[in-house]
Amino acid sequence: MLDKFNVTYEVIVASAHRSPGLVHEFSKGAEEAGFEVIIAGAGGAAHLPGVIAAETVLPVIGVPIDSSPLNGFDSLLSIVQMPAGVPVATMAVGVAGARNAALLAIQILSRKDITLLTQLKQYKSDMAYAIEKKQEARNKKQE
Repeated sequence: MLDKFNVTYEVIVASAHRSPGLVHEFSKGAEEAGFEVIIAGAGGAAHLPGVIAAETVLPVIGVPIDSSPLNGFDSLLSIVQMPAGVPVATMAVGVAGARNAALLAIQILSRKDITLLTQLKQYKSDMAYAIEKKQEARNKKQE
C-alpha cells in the first residue's frame, strides 16, 4: 500500500522482548531521523507498539499479527489496552489491519502533502466506483 502511494518507508525487524536495545535506540532517534509515523506489527504479547510509543512523540500505529495459537486475539487485546498518556492507534488483526495501518499513515502524511492527499482522494473514489460497478453487474444478473 505504501508503495502504491510512493511513500518512502523503512522496514526494521525488532522485538520489544528479544532486542529491547534496538527498539529503544530506534524509538529515541526516530523523530530526529526524519520518521513521521511509525507502524509497528507485533504478535503474541505485542508489546512493540507500546514500547515505541512510550519513547517517541510520533504517531504509532499498532498492527496485531495473527502469529500465535490465539490467532492474533491476544495481540489485539495487548495493543488496544494502552494506558492513558501512551496512545497507539490499533488496527484489525492481520492483513486487513496492515493495509489500514498504511492507509492511516498515508492519511496522516497527506495533511501536509497535497500530492498524497490528491492520490488518497482518488483511491477512495476508485474504491467507491468499483463497488458501484459490482452492484450494477449484480443488478444486470437479476434482470
